Amino acid sequence: MKLYHGSTDIVEQPKIIKGDKFLDFGFGFYTTTNEEQALRWAKIKKKRTKNEKSYLNIYEMNDTVLFEKLFSVLQFDEPSREWLEFVIANRRGAITHNHDFVKGPVANDTLYRTFTLYESGVLTLQETINRLKVHELFDQLSFHTEKALANLKFVESEEIN
Repeated sequence: MKLYHGSTDIVEQPKIIKGDKFLDFGFGFYTTTNEEQALRWAKIKKKRTKNEKSYLNIYEMNDTVLFEKLFSVLQFDEPSREWLEFVIANRRGAITHNHDFVKGPVANDTLYRTFTLYESGVLTLQETINRLKVHELFDQLSFHTEKALANLKFVESEEIN
């Protein structure tokens, strides 16, 4: 499977960086199968950091790895109660998990208002999930252990104009 990572850096050797920003699936290295999503993210990072360059990093991984019993894989096929609660808990820094991989929809910035309305009690769980399902949600596959990252092979980087 081809995977993409948008960045302001060429990332030949991905690393799990534990920063101060809480992400959808916790600390990890994030990729997507959607080139458009990775390009969008690279452009966002370029604006936020005021870097002069951004890159589309391209990787390959044998997708059968996700079905091997050697790895702990948490997968969300669509927005659900479990996905919503997992993302909110991770974004709050309230949980840590021991999964090697987590795969599921991206809770991108366009969904922030819906998440806020749910967390403040304005929307019910079902109303929130219904709203999330009408958005075009891209996927993300995050790597959370060195063992998982060892399966990701760098192919090339393309500078984005």
